[in-house]
Amino acid sequence: MLEKLLMFHSEAIRFSFQALRANKFRAFLTALGLVIGNASVILVVTISLTSRDYILDQIQRIGSNLIYAQFDAGNNPAMGVAAADYIKIADVEAVRQQLGSRVVAVTGVMNSYDQMRIQGGQLDVAVIGSDAEYPKVRNLDRLAGRFFDADDVAQRHRVVLLMERLAKKLFGSSSAAVGQTVKIHGLQFAVIGVFKEKTESFGLSELSGENALIPISVLRYFTPLERVDPLYVQAKTPEDVEPVTKMVQSILESRHRAGARYRVDNLAAILSAARRIATVMTVVLMLVSALALIISGIGIMNIMLVTVTERTREIGLRMAVGASRRDVLEQFLAEAVAISLTGGLAGILIGVAIPVSVRYLTDDIAVPISPLSIIVAFGVSLVVGLVFGILPANRAARLNPTEALRYE
Repeated sequence: MLEKLLMFHSEAIRFSFQALRANKFRAFLTALGLVIGNASVILVVTISLTSRDYILDQIQRIGSNLIYAQFDAGNNPAMGVAAADYIKIADVEAVRQQLGSRVVAVTGVMNSYDQMRIQGGQLDVAVIGSDAEYPKVRNLDRLAGRFFDADDVAQRHRVVLLMERLAKKLFGSSSAAVGQTVKIHGLQFAVIGVFKEKTESFGLSELSGENALIPISVLRYFTPLERVDPLYVQAKTPEDVEPVTKMVQSILESRHRAGARYRVDNLAAILSAARRIATVMTVVLMLVSALALIISGIGIMNIMLVTVTERTREIGLRMAVGASRRDVLEQFLAEAVAISLTGGLAGILIGVAIPVSVRYLTDDIAVPISPLSIIVAFGVSLVVGLVFGILPANRAARLNPTEALRYE
């Protein structure tokens, strides 16, 4: 019984492929929609995953496990703002001591502005004051020279680090800048190094691209008001980010008058938002790809209905020599599935080949290929063939043999 069943199925498949070979160009055009649809599904998922991973990686590179705190004046004018409300250098040291081994580094930033002479003109420069832990927290890349150390901060050495773009404007190159002197707030500072951000923050942080970085202990004497903005903390582990965020908030509030408000945030919320955006984008693009597959399925159904009409006499002849309605149903359903799967497999190969080829062109961006997208694409191809092949196959199986033989 099993052998007989297998023989019937193999016969239906053989007749199907014979019919497809007889109309190769039509079969190719019919399968083309599935090729495009399946390739689109895989490429859409690949692009989405690549974009998500790239965005998350860029955010994390700005500062791993980064927490930042700022004074929040709030919207209550009755309370007023006192100079003592601002975050101080002493607060930075207190956070560093109280958090201890739970953090990698703690640093504070003070800001001021000055002008530097360049090619006979004046250039506005944002001057940043910080300490030796700033490069670690902000993930800075040293291009030439060195970063200042704890001794530079403690001894109030007049040393300065220049951002790459500023160094090139002033001295032509990063290496040429080291050893030169620049005037900041009327005093001569020795350039000891040149740096850049490993990941651009595009001016959304205190680094604008043309900054001079000096010890915070020196900058304090050039500012009328001591105000650290922001205070940065780098937690030791990702799991500790939220607890440390709350601890920083508590430390700052305990060191200042009641009612003074401080906004303490971390990158976790930004990372979470980026993940949600990536998920929504993936779903939307997948729906667009699904429409392409549905249109392809409708195309298969349309072509198979035309094929049934064209081969009415053939169907009648097969039934006349003993083929059952089930045999005819299986044959036309097998044709639809064969077209669908062939197009689907070709689409999968194209969808995988493109990301794989990109890997050989660049090492900067990882291009992940989702095995799930390949499984989904193959499964959808099979379902499309079955669903959209049922109607034509059923119509062929219901033809009256006598009328089919008389069909012109």
